[in-house]
Amino acid sequence: MSPRARRTAVAVTVTAVAAGLLVGPSSAFASSSADAARVHDIQGRTRISPLAGKQVTDVPGTVTAVRAFGSSRGFWIQDPRPDADPATSEAVFVFTGSTTPSVAVGDAVLVSGTVSEYYPGGASAGLQSLTEISKATWTVRSQGNALPAAFRLNPSTVPDRYAPGGSLEGPALRPRSYALDRYESLEGMRVAVADAPVVGATNTYKELWVTAEPRHKRTARGGALYDTYRDPNAGRLKVTSLLPYAERPFPVADVGDRLTGTTAGPLDYDNFGGYTIAASALGTLDDRGLERESTRKQTSGELSIATYNVENLSPKTAQSKFDRLASGLVDNLASPDIVALEEVQDDNGATNDGVVGADATLRKLTDAIAAAGGPAYEWRQINPVDDQDGGQPGGNIRVAFLYNPKRVAFTDIPGGDSTTPVRVVKKDGGAGLSASPGRIEPGSAVWKDSRKPLVGQFAFRGRPVFVVANHFNSKGGDQGLDARVQPPVRSSETQRTGQATAVNTFVKSLLAADSKAAVVVAGDLNDYQFSPALSGLTEGGVLTDLVTRLPRDERYGYVYNGNSQVLDHILTSRALRGPDYDIVHINAEFADQSSDHDPQVVRLRP
Repeated sequence: MSPRARRTAVAVTVTAVAAGLLVGPSSAFASSSADAARVHDIQGRTRISPLAGKQVTDVPGTVTAVRAFGSSRGFWIQDPRPDADPATSEAVFVFTGSTTPSVAVGDAVLVSGTVSEYYPGGASAGLQSLTEISKATWTVRSQGNALPAAFRLNPSTVPDRYAPGGSLEGPALRPRSYALDRYESLEGMRVAVADAPVVGATNTYKELWVTAEPRHKRTARGGALYDTYRDPNAGRLKVTSLLPYAERPFPVADVGDRLTGTTAGPLDYDNFGGYTIAASALGTLDDRGLERESTRKQTSGELSIATYNVENLSPKTAQSKFDRLASGLVDNLASPDIVALEEVQDDNGATNDGVVGADATLRKLTDAIAAAGGPAYEWRQINPVDDQDGGQPGGNIRVAFLYNPKRVAFTDIPGGDSTTPVRVVKKDGGAGLSASPGRIEPGSAVWKDSRKPLVGQFAFRGRPVFVVANHFNSKGGDQGLDARVQPPVRSSETQRTGQATAVNTFVKSLLAADSKAAVVVAGDLNDYQFSPALSGLTEGGVLTDLVTRLPRDERYGYVYNGNSQVLDHILTSRALRGPDYDIVHINAEFADQSSDHDPQVVRLRP
């Protein structure tokens, strides 16, 4: 998410809290006394406070941490006299808006105010709520008090099971059975992780992800592998910092590093990663020296085909990014013969003025590749209809081909444009295309506000090879893994599955014309190898998803909220036997990225 979008989201949610987004009190606790409430009475045994919407008076607690920056300021209090119920949190956030609260860590306070349930991102986002005291006043009774001990998060305290099914808001919490219930039972309380492995690199907002389960489903390079909907890696937690940056700079960590010692602070929750340790103590960065990978060069008899999402590339992008992308293609990917590019923007980027051409973007990239010692790539692409393919408004992102004319020929067949569907034709006893390049069913509803696949016919050593470049619709609108209804709704999945079926149907038509056709389908499919979309794409056994041939702990090329996962794919038809396939890890695991996706490459002998 861009900084502008993130600031807007924060402003909206803070306004929502100030306006009092309340959930009505539970009828089971309607007679609870708000005047005599302690923190565990406010939190209750469910996610929704039994006192939501009520005024509470003189709630005792010790200040454990203060958020003195941003527009969501406040402080956490924790009751030094907990009850014996593990389902009731003993801490709560006191929200003060844009006002820095006049308290200090260790203050014993009495807090009065309104109990509210705040939904980060708004209630419609489907996430869980955060119990708060808003419109608060408080009295400091003493200072310098000892803080309650932090709850240790580790494999013995975080259940492997993630969440019960159905709505999470009604049932009583079962913190010994489910990870999301465990975290909710600790909402606002001091928690700690020791020697925490980093499973999501530091981002531009000074956040990273760690895991409290160091031995659970780790990747070959130290991440947390996400390879089934049934196991979202329950130990993942985001880490932010409450410490002044000048006093304690936030660690710049890559996947596989560690925060040695103790990382501790209140357990917070937001819509940009879910449960979060708002750290008042940060472990020390143990840099494990993760290195970027390089793949081998193709032999003279091998055709190498890569896919690379270059993340909103336009001539307005800094030259340094073009140079890094070029270096990656030349040095790390060994100058593939064909490259399917995704997220190539038009010649003036996100300026929304009707420009749709991308020659300047592609020329700047190919010039950078040549300057890096790579081949003099040529390109083929089709301009989209203005503002019809999704992405940044005005950006007109599209897929495109680069190819090395000294190694492979492009078969130009006129007739391809933004609205005319490409068809399979019989030619010389085999399969051919009505247009090359061409787009698959661009008028179909499955491609609404999404990139249309680009089909190109190439010739390698006299043999035709058909490549389909793809960028399926994004997961925008899907609920997060930690949604308040489980399993979360994946609303975008329906369109991707339809897109996969359209590509599968096209590949079947190629194979019907020539059962031995060499077909490669590549790109950012925005979905997992175990998803319905990939099942639809491989239906009938016409394509093999090559990621499934890798060792399990190497099946990833994208890291999101601490989960190492697969979004990009290369698939091949049966005629292409013995493919040598590689996901080249140069971006997703690193704080310093040229794109948020790792590229992939396959070497074939058509």
